[in-house]
Amino acid sequence: MTTDLEYTPPKVWTWDAESGGKFASINRPIAGPTHDKELPVGKHPLQLYSLATPNGVKVTVLLEELLALGIKKAEYDAWLIQIGEGDQFSSGFVEVNPNSKIPALMDRSGDTPQRVFESGAILFYLAEKFGKFIPEDTAERAEMLSWLFWQMGSAPYLGGGFGHFYAYAPEKFEYPINRFAMETKRQLDVLDRQLAAQPYIAGKTYSIADIAIWSWYGQLVLGRLYDAAEFLDVTSYTHVMRWAKEIDARPAVQRGRMVNRTSGAPETQLHERHDASDFEDKTQDKLTADN
Repeated sequence: MTTDLEYTPPKVWTWDAESGGKFASINRPIAGPTHDKELPVGKHPLQLYSLATPNGVKVTVLLEELLALGIKKAEYDAWLIQIGEGDQFSSGFVEVNPNSKIPALMDRSGDTPQRVFESGAILFYLAEKFGKFIPEDTAERAEMLSWLFWQMGSAPYLGGGFGHFYAYAPEKFEYPINRFAMETKRQLDVLDRQLAAQPYIAGKTYSIADIAIWSWYGQLVLGRLYDAAEFLDVTSYTHVMRWAKEIDARPAVQRGRMVNRTSGAPETQLHERHDASDFEDKTQDKLTADN
């Protein structure tokens, strides 16, 4: 193992606005809005403000799964939040999520609009609201919630840890990459052992735990995060791979991945979503392009 250049921390840390790599322009040590701008409001009670990162995909997948079950009250407007441009620091967004992270949801179906932020909280809120993808049995519910919160606690090691130092840090250092690669592989092994004995994360039933974990770890093993699949030897996690491919094939998952997406082939991007027909329009666009 090579030795990284040693860094001696100062007695008092100060912010270097030029440091931080790809996201230096939006990272800062203070909260609150940077500019005044109201959020748009569409025709549906559910208003989602997001971007198709793994955390954003969780919510759009669940909403599309609910709609696939025929739950019309799950119709939603999805508005694009360009985090690279600082949209999450607008006054309107901070009112919905004081932590300035996507996704953020406003539910206007009641007498008083209800804000919900943090992706896991949004999944839990919507699953309870519509009574789907969340077990009723106490033991099964506890197991599912344990895995949902496992994802919330584990994914920062994958994203902010491994993903940052492997893909985004302005300098590549061996120690942090090795440290977080090891932890990511340990987490994949946890999932692989869990999925060896059952079809889904929390048992026999597809749940919000699967949606939350697939959005990060499923997409990782499918080669969609950080160009790191080969580096992490993800094919060795055969049970995770089987599970990831099965979920990826679900039509609602495929639609959910498109919403608020700004990268990839144009026909896979649906920057805003206000009606189910928006997907039909994208299909028509693809047919036109192919011809």
